[in-house]
Amino acid sequence: MADLVENRRLILICVAGTVVGLVGTALAPSAATFMIASSVAGVCSVGAQIIVPFAATMAKDEQRGSVIGNVMGGLIAGIMLARPAANFIASAFGWRAVFGTSAVLAVAIFAVLWLWLPRRVPVSDLRYGGILKSTFAMLRDHPALRRRALYQSVLFGVFSLFWTAAPFVLTQRFGFDQREIALFALAGAGGALSAPIAGRLADRGFTRAGTAGAMLTATVAFLIAGWAGVAGAIVLLALAAIALDAAAQANQIISQRIIYNLDPQARGRIKAVYMTCLFIAAAGGSLLAGATYAGGSWIATALTGAGLSMAVLAAFATEHRRTRSTRVSI
Repeated sequence: MADLVENRRLILICVAGTVVGLVGTALAPSAATFMIASSVAGVCSVGAQIIVPFAATMAKDEQRGSVIGNVMGGLIAGIMLARPAANFIASAFGWRAVFGTSAVLAVAIFAVLWLWLPRRVPVSDLRYGGILKSTFAMLRDHPALRRRALYQSVLFGVFSLFWTAAPFVLTQRFGFDQREIALFALAGAGGALSAPIAGRLADRGFTRAGTAGAMLTATVAFLIAGWAGVAGAIVLLALAAIALDAAAQANQIISQRIIYNLDPQARGRIKAVYMTCLFIAAAGGSLLAGATYAGGSWIATALTGAGLSMAVLAAFATEHRRTRSTRVSI
């Protein structure tokens, strides 16, 4: 809908829906009500994803990577900090307080966006049905989108694999409780610092080096994490977590810098199909984490992550260089 509806209004509607869903979740008297309200909050939370192509459209061409990096840095930091924050709030005040606090923060976000977000009216001669139909055609029409969706799907999948299995090894190998796991999760927020840096590197044309570096870093991070889990080296495990998160986020910024240059009038649809691939991969990574950990413990999980990271690096190596004059490298 971001390619059809005035973006400011669409984002505000999504944030308002998120507030309603969060309040309903916090006050839910039954499991059924909880599921309905949390589903509303989940659906409306896509407002955050609409902001990214919105920002890319408002940015100058030579600054687009930097702008995307700044916005995504905030988004990633929020995601990573939300996990330990939720643990602390729940342990101190109960689970309802988590959703109540989130609702208050969402109201504050709504007020800020209402005051400062500019209007953006997309240019399109399609109706919603045509917009929806053309969304997945983007994968067919843009090889760069297919490549970038593949690369980041694998890295996002192994990111999910790591953070799904990490609480198991922290509990069983290191004896961590809920609060200690929450503190460890703060390490993940450190990876968000790579987002602005990656955006600036992408603006300077270092997309290939940045992509290869992210994939190689993810591979090494999993190998270190596997050894650290067995050896009981918690500091090394935390450093591996930071490196993995930085790799996933750096490639995310580089990829979005590239795909948003493919078709300026279809950035909403491009983001939609791209993120759909990523979230499917993330769900697959979580399933794979449970299967590998149950079947072979932490080492099996770490080797799976390293293997997938190396495989996508091999896939990236098959990519042909494109001329600089196109200003779009994949």
